Amino acid sequence: MPQFPGQTHIFFWREIIALEEMGHDVRIFSTRKPPPGLVAHSWSDAAMQRTTYLGKLDPWQAALSVARLTPEGLPMWMLQEGPRFATDAALTLSAARALRNACDADGIEHVHVHSCGRAALTAALARRMGGAPYSLTLHGPLSDYGAGQRFKWSGAEFATIITRKLMDEVHETLDGALPPRCVIRPMGVDTHRLRRDTPYEGPEPGRPVRLFSCGRLNVVKGHQDLMTATRQLLDQGVDVRLEIAGEDDAGGSGFRKELEAHLKKLYLQDHVKLLGAIDADAVRQKLIESHIFVLASWHEPLGVAYMEAMACGVPVIATEAGGVPELIEDNVQGRLVPPQAPSILARAIRDLAGDRDALLRLSAAGRAHVEAHYRAELGAETLVEEIRLAQNRSAGTS
Repeated sequence: MPQFPGQTHIFFWREIIALEEMGHDVRIFSTRKPPPGLVAHSWSDAAMQRTTYLGKLDPWQAALSVARLTPEGLPMWMLQEGPRFATDAALTLSAARALRNACDADGIEHVHVHSCGRAALTAALARRMGGAPYSLTLHGPLSDYGAGQRFKWSGAEFATIITRKLMDEVHETLDGALPPRCVIRPMGVDTHRLRRDTPYEGPEPGRPVRLFSCGRLNVVKGHQDLMTATRQLLDQGVDVRLEIAGEDDAGGSGFRKELEAHLKKLYLQDHVKLLGAIDADAVRQKLIESHIFVLASWHEPLGVAYMEAMACGVPVIATEAGGVPELIEDNVQGRLVPPQAPSILARAIRDLAGDRDALLRLSAAGRAHVEAHYRAELGAETLVEEIRLAQNRSAGTS
């Protein structure tokens, strides 16, 4: 996993716990540690103590790694995949050798990579050096994960893909370089912990509508559109309070500055708070206290944040972006609006906040949907079953 444990990695941790509760021995590897400002979970320290970090560039180890590859191999891969791949390979060769050595020393039978970026290349190179078989999970568009996708995928035992939309992209883009099995398996959430202790109640007449959003502070998450919608609601006489949990990838010195400027420009200092990266327990508490969860993403492969809100019985307003319609059917488990449309978003918030029956219906339907189809245990169970099938294929059994 890249930069584990980052602010959005709670579902990785849940899956690890689920695997261990099933009786499996799990070792954790990551490319490098996340920036300090993104280490926010109560379990982060324990996770880092358990994690072996492979990302340090070691020219000597990289040279030894090249020697372990077939004489014609690496240069040919570089020629086939292009200069960006050559750069990525040079940066990951020493990490690949470290991963291979760790697997040999600890008797690790299989490596699953929760990424298709350099972490996947690390596992693929380690396999070419005689290391453990590996598999991949695709969490977003292939274009987000760098060069060499055919090389990464062709050597894998299997791949899990979080949406049908991404599955179609993979088959169209990587035809002829796919592993023996590709299955759709979304990430999941801990529905045992993410639940209400008291029934959901909507906004009280004459009291502010409490909105909550959670996601990285990145332009594609649409927080700036949600702020604009908040300004419009206030101008229309709808009293709202918005809190946004999450931090930018630079630990607070990046896109956060632009959001702070946008907030001040709209005179929202008394109505909008940027909470930064907060612990999962704090996120749960904010969800329980909120009336509506809103995330205005421009692009969203699926949306763990939506799942967490739905698991807590919070009515959700989402954008019909990426794979989100595979998670939420409009007016069934939540409300869907177009991305980058603050006025439509404001109207959806206003209408839902004033419709108590709809709020209660979406609260119950969202919880039931996530509990049935997006439990964290399902991801762990899929990994175990696919690894078993891969090992049987290797052994020639059914």
